[in-house]
Amino acid sequence: MSEKRDFQELVDNVISRGRCTGCGACFAVCPYKGVLEYENEEPRLASECKNCGICLRVCPRYETSMGEMEDFVFDRTRTAEESFGIYRELYIARSTDKKILKRCQDGGVVTSLVVGALESGMIDSALVSGIDPAKPWLPIPLVVKTSEGIIENAGTRYSYSPNLLAVKEALSNGLKKIGFIGTPCQIQAIRKIQKVPLKKYADAISFTVGLFCSESFSYEGLMIERIQRDLGLNLDGIAKINIKGQLQIYTKDGGVHKIPLKEAKLYSQQKCQNCDDFSAELADISAGGIGLEGWTMAIVRTDQGTEIFENAVDKGLLEVKKAEEFESSLNLLVKLSKSKRGRAT
Repeated sequence: MSEKRDFQELVDNVISRGRCTGCGACFAVCPYKGVLEYENEEPRLASECKNCGICLRVCPRYETSMGEMEDFVFDRTRTAEESFGIYRELYIARSTDKKILKRCQDGGVVTSLVVGALESGMIDSALVSGIDPAKPWLPIPLVVKTSEGIIENAGTRYSYSPNLLAVKEALSNGLKKIGFIGTPCQIQAIRKIQKVPLKKYADAISFTVGLFCSESFSYEGLMIERIQRDLGLNLDGIAKINIKGQLQIYTKDGGVHKIPLKEAKLYSQQKCQNCDDFSAELADISAGGIGLEGWTMAIVRTDQGTEIFENAVDKGLLEVKKAEEFESSLNLLVKLSKSKRGRAT
C-alpha cells in the first residue's frame, strides 16, 4: 500500500478516475464523526481527514486482489475451471411460501433464506434495499428486523442501493447478528472490513448473500427519462421489473412493457465497468434468477452459507432441484461470469 494514508489518496486513485462503486464502506466505517459525507453515490470529505487510512483498507476498488481475498475467505484461490468462483454446492430452488412468491423477484430464495435465519435466531436483523417513499423505485438501504419487513422489501431494484450505509444504524440499535444482502462490490467491501479486521463491524455481520449483477442503472436515466417520460408509465403503478434478455416492466394493472436490453444498457452506470465479479464470488451464498422463470440459482460457497441454506430447507421454506437439470442456466452463468471478468478495466 502507498505510504499516503489519507482520503485524498482515495480521491486520486478511485473517485476521480470514475472507479468508486458508491458502496459507502469508507463512510460507514470511518472512525471519526463528520469527516466524511455521502452524497450522489460518492463519499466526500466534510472536514479535516485524520489520516487513519481506514477508508483505503476497506475500499473494494483500491488495491484489491481477488486472489488475496479468496485466500482469506476460502483458504485457497480459484482454479481456471472455477469460472464463477469457489463453491460447495449449486442448487436451483424456489420458496414454498405464497406470500414470498407473490413479492419476490424470481424464486424468492434470498427472501426465504433471510426469513429462515431470522426465525431461527441465526440473525437478529438484515440489511436490505427498500424503496424511497418519496421517489418511487429509488432504492435505499434499510435495516429490517421482522419477517414481514423482509418480505415487504423483497424484489430487485436496478438502480444502486448502498446497503452498507445501514450498518451504522444497525450497530447503534444494538444489533449483533446481521445478515447482509447486496451486490458483488458490496460483498468485496465487507470481506475487506473483515480482513483488516474492523472487529466492531466484522463481528456483527453473520452472513452475506450476494446478488448476481451485470451492472446497475441510473435512476434518473432509466426510471425517470426512459420509463416515466418516454413510456409514460407512472412509477407508482409499477409492480415489478425484471431482466430476462430484455427489461420487463410489470404494472399493477396487469400490463407488461418491454425495453430491449441494448437500449436499457444506455443507462448503465460507468462505474460498473470496473467490476469483474458477476456472481458475488466472495459471498457465503450467491443468488440470481439467471435464465430461469420462477426459480433462483443459489451458489453455496462457505460453511456459513451451507448452514443458512440447510436451515431454510429443514424448515420447509425451499423447494430444491439439482442444478444439472438446468444446463442452459449453468452455461449462461459461465458466459456472463467470463464476460464480466473480461470487460473489467
